[in-house]
Amino acid sequence: MKASMKLVSLLLLILLLAACGNSEASSDDTQNGEKTVVDYWHVNAETQGGQTVEELVKEFNESQDEIIVEPRYNSGMYQGLMQNLQAEAAAGNAPALVQIGWSYREYFSNNFHFIEPQEIIKNISEDEGYLEEKFLPNVLALAENNDGSQVGLPYSLSTPILYLNMDILNEAGVSPEDLTSWEAVKEAAKTISESTDNYGLYIAEAADNWNVQQLIESNDAAIINDGKAAFANEQGFEAYQLYADMITEDKSALHIGSDEGTQAFVTGDVGIAHLTIAQRKNISDNAAFEVSGVPSPAFDGEQLKVPAGGSLLAITTDDEEKQQAAWEFTKFLYEADSIAAWTEGTGYLPPTVDAVDNNDELKALMDEDTMMLSAYHQLENLVPWAPFPGGSGLQAEQLLIDMRDKILAGAPIEETMKATQEEINNLLQ
Repeated sequence: MKASMKLVSLLLLILLLAACGNSEASSDDTQNGEKTVVDYWHVNAETQGGQTVEELVKEFNESQDEIIVEPRYNSGMYQGLMQNLQAEAAAGNAPALVQIGWSYREYFSNNFHFIEPQEIIKNISEDEGYLEEKFLPNVLALAENNDGSQVGLPYSLSTPILYLNMDILNEAGVSPEDLTSWEAVKEAAKTISESTDNYGLYIAEAADNWNVQQLIESNDAAIINDGKAAFANEQGFEAYQLYADMITEDKSALHIGSDEGTQAFVTGDVGIAHLTIAQRKNISDNAAFEVSGVPSPAFDGEQLKVPAGGSLLAITTDDEEKQQAAWEFTKFLYEADSIAAWTEGTGYLPPTVDAVDNNDELKALMDEDTMMLSAYHQLENLVPWAPFPGGSGLQAEQLLIDMRDKILAGAPIEETMKATQEEINNLLQ
C-alpha cells in the first residue's frame, strides 16, 4: 500500500513539474517570442496629447502581429523624462524609443546611446531616400547635434502663441491687432486687469526656459552664444524687467505653475496667455468662451525670434530586432493620417512635408484655425531651443528655471541674472 502511494505521489510530482515547465515556456513565448516589445517613453499628459498617443499606439498594435508598443508617460515634461532616463540607463533598462526635448538634444547625445536613422535605413532598401522625402532640410536639421550627427527625427514641432479670451478683450476694449509687441501686450494686460475682474496675462512657467527664451531673444539678446550662457546683458535685463513688472508692480500678470496657469486661462480668469500651440486642443475643447490667437510678439523695433518647441524621436536600444521594430513604429507615426491625428489631437505643427497635402482635414485646420495659423506663420522666425553642451544640460536648465522663479518673486534682476550666468558657465567649463 505504501509503495502504491509512493508511486502515485511520484507520478503526481512528475505531472506537476511538467505543467510548470509548460507554463514557463508559454510565458516566455508570450513575452519574448512572437512579438517584439518597443518601450516608448513620451511626455504627453492628458491635456497635451496623451490620449492621442494612446490612440496611435493602439492603432499600430492592432495593425500588425509582430510588434507591440508599450507607451510610458513621464511627468515633468522633458526634464522629468531626462531624469528618469538617466536612472534607467544607469540600471541598464533604457527604453527602445524616447521623446527628447529640443533643449536636451546636446545633453542626450553627449551622455546616452542612440542610433542614427541613417544607420537603420542603409540596411532597408525600400526606405532609401525616406528622410529627404519626408522632411525639409531645415526641419530635419533641428534633430542634429553640434557634431552633425542625426540624433533622431523631428516629431513635436511647436511655437508659443498668444491665446486670447475674446470675451475679456472685448469687455476691456483691447484689440488683437494691437498686440504686436511685448510693450503693447504689457499695456493690454494692465488695461484688462484694471477694467475687468481678471488677470491680463499669463506666461507659461513650465519646467523649462522656453517661453522666457522667446521673450529674451525677441529683444536681441541670446540665451547661449558660442557655447556659453550670454543672457545677462542690457537687452536681457530689459526683457526680464518687463516680465517682472507685470507681476510685482502692475499686478496684471499671473505668477503660478504651468498646469495651474493654463487652467486659469481655460476657466476664464486670464485675458491673454503665452502658451505652446500644443495646448490648442485642450483650450479649444474646454474653454467656454470665444478663443482666438495671434503670433508671439517681439520688442519694439526688434526681430521676432521663436524657439522651436517640442521634441525629436530617438532610438536608443542596442538590440537590432528592437531597433527595427522601433523604426517601423516611427514610420507609422510619420504617415500622413498619423500626423493629422497628432496635430488635431495636440496642436503641434506637422513636421513632415506631405502631411497637409495628403489629408484634407489637416489642410482645412491649417487654413482656418487662427491659433494654428498664428503658430504656422512663425516658422520663418524659428530659432533652436537653446541646448547647453556637455554633461551639465540638466543642471543648466534648472538654474534658468530657478532664476525665473527668483526674479518673479522679487529678486533683483541684474544681480540674479549675472550670478546665474556665471554659475552656468562655470558648469560648462
